[in-house]
Amino acid sequence: MDLQTFMKDRKKLVEDALFSYMNAVKAPEVLLESMNYSLKAGGKRLRPLLVFATLKSFGKSEELGMPVACAVEMIHTYSLVHDDLPSMDDDDFRRGKPTNHKVFGEAMAILAGDALLTHSFEVMEDLLNYDVKPIKVVTLMKELAKAAGPTGMVGGQVADMEGEGAQLSLQDLEYIHRNKTGKLLGYSIVAGAILGDATEEQISKLEQFADHLGLAFQIRDDILDIEGDAAKIGKPVGSDTLNEKVTYPSLLTMNGAKEKLEYHIKEAKGILEEIPLESDLLGQLCDLIAKRDH
Repeated sequence: MDLQTFMKDRKKLVEDALFSYMNAVKAPEVLLESMNYSLKAGGKRLRPLLVFATLKSFGKSEELGMPVACAVEMIHTYSLVHDDLPSMDDDDFRRGKPTNHKVFGEAMAILAGDALLTHSFEVMEDLLNYDVKPIKVVTLMKELAKAAGPTGMVGGQVADMEGEGAQLSLQDLEYIHRNKTGKLLGYSIVAGAILGDATEEQISKLEQFADHLGLAFQIRDDILDIEGDAAKIGKPVGSDTLNEKVTYPSLLTMNGAKEKLEYHIKEAKGILEEIPLESDLLGQLCDLIAKRDH
């Protein structure tokens, strides 16, 4: 399947589903406005696409993964809302628009992020309507909590904050990004595999694949923070330098970072070749991550 067609069609499907879930929420109007403001800001919807691509690779209906795809996107969006706060990265723009706290104030932005996080688990319960066994739903919820929580994304964010202005090793940097970025990306792939009835061996291989893919994603992010086009990225370049963050280019040089990016993409593709899959969408997504300009 052509990747661009796949991305365009599935992106619309997941956005329609997100707004359908949100329309069913009965909550204070300003809270819903704040939640929807960031959910509707756009973005690549990469995590939902990884859920769908993995399901398709196992010959399963992509519709089966819609609750997971929406839940992951809600958690990703909440993390961005909180990351942008003055007490965190203090960003004024996200995806070309004023950040949530610039429009709704810090308190409402915090609450909107909290609401997106907690509502995501209510959305996951909808898997039961797709005849997913309750034990599998519980497993998917538990793995999502691990990926997003203290041993995953939040833990990585703490390490990232503590690393500002410090001398970090490559191992330290990889720990930050394996958790802050990689765990949620990896969950999207593993969740698709679990829903696709993958074997334990296949899931183990996909976890290794996801590890390389998550690091590659972050390396490309660091490169774009220096070489990227602010109009395409949706926020000013150079924010990592301003916040005194260690990045792959600052640690390895720009050429070293690009070589490391190539290495992780090559390793990820090599692992895919060891798993019998029914589509090459995951491989095409590797190339997309390596070459993306926003």
